[in-house]
Amino acid sequence: MQLSSVQKFNQALIQMAVLLYQVDRKVTLTEQDALDDVISKIEWNSPISIEAFKTEAIFLARQSIDVGEGLNFLKAMAADLLYDADKAAEVACFITGVDGDRSEEEVEYLHLLTHKLLAKALSPDKKECPEAEPKTAA
Repeated sequence: MQLSSVQKFNQALIQMAVLLYQVDRKVTLTEQDALDDVISKIEWNSPISIEAFKTEAIFLARQSIDVGEGLNFLKAMAADLLYDADKAAEVACFITGVDGDRSEEEVEYLHLLTHKLLAKALSPDKKECPEAEPKTAA
């Protein structure tokens, strides 16, 4: 089955979001909920279920981070993310900022994404992420 450009983008969007919330090696429930929120808004058109794809994306992201290839994993999905660069940047900012703190690794990956991989396709207001949401007391 030939995947549409939209489906390739959606798959890359999930892979990117998973990679970004795992890159600091601290996975929070807030980040997992944010990923589920992003996924719930995706129109999925694949014979593979979206949950199965997410599970595979989690495995591949962990594997790439563990062997020091996370940035290359992000670079590999860049062409598909260009389909809607603004949305990709928006999701990247959301996922990395949802827990109230952006780690050095998250900032590095965001910079690569917004200033190199997607830079030419981004709207000017999407090149910088707003500050991470402040943590609220539970």
